[in-house]
Amino acid sequence: MTTGVRAVLLAGGEGRRMGPLGTGRLKPLVPFGGTCRLIDFSLANARDSGLGQVLLLSQHQERQLMDDLRRTWWQPGFRVHFGPYDRSYADGVPEGYEPPSGPPERGTADALIRKARYLFEPGVTEVLVQHADHVYRFDYGPMIAEHRATGAALTVSYQRIDRRYVHLFGMVEFDGRDRLTSFVEKPADPSSDLVFAAFCVFDAAVLHRYLELLDGTAWQHDISRDVIPAMLAAGEHIRGYEVPGYWADIGTVDRYHEAHLALVGTPPSLTVAAMPWTVAPRTPRAFVAAAHGIRRSVVPAGLVNEGEIVRSVVFPAARVGPGATVTDSVVLPGAVVPAGARIDGAVVLEDGTVQQITETCAGGRA
Repeated sequence: MTTGVRAVLLAGGEGRRMGPLGTGRLKPLVPFGGTCRLIDFSLANARDSGLGQVLLLSQHQERQLMDDLRRTWWQPGFRVHFGPYDRSYADGVPEGYEPPSGPPERGTADALIRKARYLFEPGVTEVLVQHADHVYRFDYGPMIAEHRATGAALTVSYQRIDRRYVHLFGMVEFDGRDRLTSFVEKPADPSSDLVFAAFCVFDAAVLHRYLELLDGTAWQHDISRDVIPAMLAAGEHIRGYEVPGYWADIGTVDRYHEAHLALVGTPPSLTVAAMPWTVAPRTPRAFVAAAHGIRRSVVPAGLVNEGEIVRSVVFPAARVGPGATVTDSVVLPGAVVPAGARIDGAVVLEDGTVQQITETCAGGRA
């Protein structure tokens, strides 16, 4: 069913809105959930949906990202395609890597145009667009099948959320036949409680045509702000596909923190077993409802815990010192919480720096 589908992964985020958590690291590689990094969710979804390859669309510190993904995501039957650098990586990590030349990409649509020769290859009938900072587990197979069966030019994912938070996303509305009638990016006064979940399936030829039509015009170089509205205005057949279960866009450190609290909520947003395991993959870890010094937390096997951990997520190789308490927090790999420390509503970075979360941006499943 996935034959003819080209999956593309938008992974150009710099993590500037993540504060110290994003400093010195690529946003797609920010650790998440005690088991993985943000980028691993979309890659795991693609692999588990039967897709054998995902094309990487990135420009920011691209070499660092490619080196990492070759190590973690070149598996039997699945790997990431690196566009112009793919042949070099197939022969081994290249020594003479040259950064991308030309003007910087100004939006998500620019990323598609830049890699068009690898995107619109012969035999590609659909393009699945993914993002590298979304937390969710999803089988794309039924969505692709419905897209083909309906003859749609585009099928957009969507989810229903609390209307108070719709202004943070792309708002969508549909008619009684599930056809898209309205698409507004970050509306000031939302009229719907449905939001674009930001992954979608395009007819490849239609997408290529609209990118060529928009390129060179006074546009914002963006899929959500330009391509989808242009298709909607032209009367293209655009359908919606509802996303069940948990989905979160990790745009800020507040949403990062909130998504971790959801992992240890009642019920948990995602089980530990459902998440990708790319950080210390051989180390067992589990959600612990109640044990000595631990309540409702995700912790690794062999954790050195001489304090108390409550409603928190702790990565492998972290340590909690005598008398310390960690509540509603995230402790990253190798971090040490010193004796007697009181960590509440924070992220403890690898070097022990405590990034306090001053406010949360709720919205649960969005």
